[in-house]
Amino acid sequence: MSNQVETKTRELCEAIINHIQTGGIKQRIDTFLSDATARSAYESLMSKGQALQEKQQGGQALEPSEISAFEVERDSLLKNPVATGFLDAQEEMHELQSTVKKTVAKTIELGRIPTADELAGGGGGCGSGGCGCH
Repeated sequence: MSNQVETKTRELCEAIINHIQTGGIKQRIDTFLSDATARSAYESLMSKGQALQEKQQGGQALEPSEISAFEVERDSLLKNPVATGFLDAQEEMHELQSTVKKTVAKTIELGRIPTADELAGGGGGCGSGGCGCH
């Protein structure tokens, strides 16, 4: 990789870190990680959700009581502001990562900086015309 690309990549990474720190993302994640109750509730819900998904993928029917218990636990978690702050921060991180990947991939594909319309048109996957199947 050329020195210019390495330098600009580092600058981008610095801008991302600055956004994460100043946008409150890091603070919400740290608050969640230090809250054992919220963390435990989140881990329990994720574990139950995964178990239900595996059961369903294995061809087994989900019992209404299982679904109801999961929904009650999910609703309880969503009433915890520390947990919802963490979930929002996770989503923001995912969107940030997705935007960077999409913009870089589209730039390489086009050989120039993409316009907002080109970026809004999809990430190059199927359905966007960028996968070669259209």
